[in-house]
Amino acid sequence: MPTFSSNPVKAPAYSKIFRKYPALFGVPFVLIIVGASFGLQQFTRTRYELHDQKVTALSKEQELGLSRDRKKFDIREEYFKLSAAAAQDWEPKRIERPKGLPEWGVPPPEPPADTKQP
Repeated sequence: MPTFSSNPVKAPAYSKIFRKYPALFGVPFVLIIVGASFGLQQFTRTRYELHDQKVTALSKEQELGLSRDRKKFDIREEYFKLSAAAAQDWEPKRIERPKGLPEWGVPPPEPPADTKQP
């Protein structure tokens, strides 16, 4: 059985040109891809700029959820509050230690010596 010939009966004129000069197809294709990339870059930039306008910069007070009309912190005022609180009547109370726990300064008892003889 004879094989089919690789040449078609009537080949289009542009196929002969593309076979002879492959850059005639490749160069416009690459130019379209690169041009589309730059065109899409503008759309992407616009998209992110619109998104950035929606997100506003927050101040430290807004981040922490604090109101602006709150009282400002004064270290001297806090010092006087704490010193006045120290003058109130209170006394430290010692709690009982758990059983088996020695008092401070008392060494724990030594473990029994081994009675094994070699």
